[in-house]
Amino acid sequence: MVGRAERLEGEVALPADKSIAHRSALFAALGDGSSTLHNYPESADPQSTLACLRDLGIQIDHSGNVVSVEGQGLEGLNRAGGHIDCGNSGTTMRLLAGILAGQAFNSVLVGDRSLSPRPMDRIALPLREMGAEINLTNGHAPIEISGGHSLNGITYKLPVPSAQIKSCILLAGLYASGTTTVIEEEISRDHTERMLGLASIGSDGERRISVKEGFRIAAREWFVPRDFSAAAFFMVAGSIVPGADVRLDRVGLNPTRTALLDVLRAMGADIQVFNESEDGGEPVGDLFIRSSELNGLTLSGGIIPILIDEIPVLAVAGAAADGRMEIRDAKELRVKESDRIRATVDNLRRLGAKIEEFDDGFAIEGGTPLRGAEVDSFHDHRMAMAMAIAGLAAEGETVISGASNAAVSFSGFWDELAALVQ
Repeated sequence: MVGRAERLEGEVALPADKSIAHRSALFAALGDGSSTLHNYPESADPQSTLACLRDLGIQIDHSGNVVSVEGQGLEGLNRAGGHIDCGNSGTTMRLLAGILAGQAFNSVLVGDRSLSPRPMDRIALPLREMGAEINLTNGHAPIEISGGHSLNGITYKLPVPSAQIKSCILLAGLYASGTTTVIEEEISRDHTERMLGLASIGSDGERRISVKEGFRIAAREWFVPRDFSAAAFFMVAGSIVPGADVRLDRVGLNPTRTALLDVLRAMGADIQVFNESEDGGEPVGDLFIRSSELNGLTLSGGIIPILIDEIPVLAVAGAAADGRMEIRDAKELRVKESDRIRATVDNLRRLGAKIEEFDDGFAIEGGTPLRGAEVDSFHDHRMAMAMAIAGLAAEGETVISGASNAAVSFSGFWDELAALVQ
């Protein structure tokens, strides 16, 4: 249950970045020797990646938020004793599928009730083109991967902007003959190519990322910055709650992740960045957020893929803003952990917002006071947290069904939120 906040003040201890954490664990397992992962998160999704790697024979040890991984090289994974459970993590499932497509043994990847309906043909098609044998169930998990098939490098243009599809293909390319190249017309998160140091060339409105036969991953120390997507909820909260003064330290500021910062500033948000530096190849900085008057705006096109995870909480900012906010070209939201377009529209309507649903987005007429109501997480961690932020700005009390789903990506979310409320 969340009540209206009169003031927010303090510093938030954000979790580590899930996207980078997943990759650091996978790359360490495929590395030649022992690697150490610093600031590895305790949230459910990154822990699913570690559990899957243990199933594949990788020795992993914990000491607080420091994880030691005994990398076995590209050829050192072993067949799992049963199905490999990816939990709720689409990143785990899609990236592992690329790795397992190049193994000599058979594998089956499964997920929970939220992950299982998500589309997996978008990775199966390019993997089959490379020579892998992949079987799905009506386009979804379980993903059955037959081992022992030789892979060939391909050049593949992404039909939708997706860092997960891109990374899946590039990881399969580690096991392929020749060169594997992914072409993207709209930029997506670049953590995989940044962390592995892969060749990336941009020209004629396209970006080409390649991996060549014989590429090896060196053992190393990986440093995981704090998660910008988790910071997003507190950036919006600090912007819409009167008298707010919120600090977020050492947040990852990868330019393919920080579109929300630019959007909120364009809406009138008072967000300052200090102490910028680089940590493990990723830019980081400290964010200071103070309450401000926001204005609505229209978003579509190329910015949407690098804003996609933050759109539900951005909708909350739109409901609190003056004027109209319109989001288009965001149909990908319908195949996330929930149908986030429908979930956002349904929940904000329950809270009294004037919102119109489109096939690829929604429009909000901002400025209508929100009223506390019962809303639903739809088993989606980002929806649970977005509705918590909405509750801070609503009169009365907001009850969130499935609020515990926030732990999928931010186990300490509720404690951190409660500590801010004055």
